[in-house]
Amino acid sequence: MRSLFYIGLIGLSLFEILNVYFIMPMPGSQQMDSIDLAYFLYSYRWYFRIAFLLLALTGSFRAFQTRKKLMPGLVLVVAMTVTYMFNFRMTADHMFLQPGTLTFLPRTENTLSDSTLVIAVQHNNEAKAYPVRYIVYHHQVRDTVAGKPIMVTYCSVCRTSRIFEPMVNNKPEVFRLVGMDHFNAMFEDLTTRSWWRQATGEAVTGPLKGQLLPEIESQQLTLGKFFFLYPFGKVMQAETASIPKYDTLGKFEQGKSKSKLTGTDSLSWNDKSWVIGLKIGNQSKAYDWNELKHAKLIHDSLDTVPVLLVLASDRQSFAAFRRNAPDERFVIRNDSLISDTNRYDFAGRSIVGAPLQAITAYQEFWHSWRTFHPETLIYQLQ
Repeated sequence: MRSLFYIGLIGLSLFEILNVYFIMPMPGSQQMDSIDLAYFLYSYRWYFRIAFLLLALTGSFRAFQTRKKLMPGLVLVVAMTVTYMFNFRMTADHMFLQPGTLTFLPRTENTLSDSTLVIAVQHNNEAKAYPVRYIVYHHQVRDTVAGKPIMVTYCSVCRTSRIFEPMVNNKPEVFRLVGMDHFNAMFEDLTTRSWWRQATGEAVTGPLKGQLLPEIESQQLTLGKFFFLYPFGKVMQAETASIPKYDTLGKFEQGKSKSKLTGTDSLSWNDKSWVIGLKIGNQSKAYDWNELKHAKLIHDSLDTVPVLLVLASDRQSFAAFRRNAPDERFVIRNDSLISDTNRYDFAGRSIVGAPLQAITAYQEFWHSWRTFHPETLIYQLQ
């Protein structure tokens, strides 16, 4: 009977570790296809906990009915510590908190530098910018733009930014950061407890498996370029309580992070190399960031659609558009896109005629794009 006490507490400790291990960046955990196992352990966590606690309780009387009470007492303390740490310290939603309040300022009141990298969204007559150095910590920022609810997300381990409309089955939904799978952040919806992948907006396990969150068009720009394109825009400010957690020097956004998980490889086509990903219809394609920096402007086609990929003079802001015809060619001058028949700004707007149709382009690590777009094409210099 005494052994049941130790079996129960050791079993509980191992369970709490495994319950977090499969959905956090621990050695070996993110290379496995373990999402269904992780979801099973999480979904039935209270059954496991009660079973192990009953075992421990059954054997507790005999375990402490001895002169040597140090050993059972020590095992009990260790089990309690493990349970606390893996539920209140090492879980994603306790490590990375959503901002409690949001503050936005116009250019005249903003103190962030023009080189600050932001994720920009524009809807109707409102434009907002979310600094990467802030959202890499929060992972999720809930907001509205022109009355539309949005969910701004970022995963620094994949370098993926995505903005979704937090609607599930045509109803507003609340999400929490639950962990990661294959190094990409996952969110859990409050209603069905399904888990959603940040890089694709797809529910990867749970009752809603296979469903997609509606994605909202966004663009990665420097703050200076954002205000140039949207002088009426506003930028998110630092939340005072979160300042100690922020990458205030912007090392990550500049590719200068020294972390094994978030660091950048300056060479091409390595795991931590930067690529630009495009997806049209059922086709996706990756473009080498170094090649884009060299070329400044790339003409290509994807799923029979003629596309244009362009990099601004700040060497950080980029954009992608549908060209009007396969033979339409552009040059870039002072960050304006000039064809034989028209001139467009970096947002694809023209004083005369219809604007270019924007394509959401994603800058991320190569390991991320190829993992979640396994059939991706690779752009080759022509």
